[in-house]
Amino acid sequence: MIKKLKCILRPVPQPAFASTALLLLRLIVGAAFVLHGWGKIQTPFSWMPAEAPVHIPGFFQFLAALSEFGGGIALVLGLLTPLASFGLICTMGVAVYFHAIVNKDPFVSNTGGMAYESALVYLSIFILFLAFGPGKFSLDTKVFGERR
Repeated sequence: MIKKLKCILRPVPQPAFASTALLLLRLIVGAAFVLHGWGKIQTPFSWMPAEAPVHIPGFFQFLAALSEFGGGIALVLGLLTPLASFGLICTMGVAVYFHAIVNKDPFVSNTGGMAYESALVYLSIFILFLAFGPGKFSLDTKVFGERR
């Protein structure tokens, strides 16, 4: 079981240029999600407004807060990147669903209102991290080595 887990956490080898690009993307997106999750992690079971159109149980609010704050830290460090990416994919998938399907928000709002563009862009970035890994310049590479 541990051998399979290490295999999953072992990053795909990337050239130095791609690893540098992944590092920059990890730092920027990771920092953004630490900031997105900071307020939520303060009250992890009740950060959504009570007057929200759909009630989300506290446990799922906790998972979203943890994935944003903890996942942001994990991305900055490049540690447990597949796990962090999976949690953030789930969180952004729910965000896209609620904005696009439930609230019927537009893809882009010309008036600055609610839209699902940013959630979909972040979802795409996390799919990229799940597929390509964190790159050479990460703790995942230092701890688990690269895939052969």
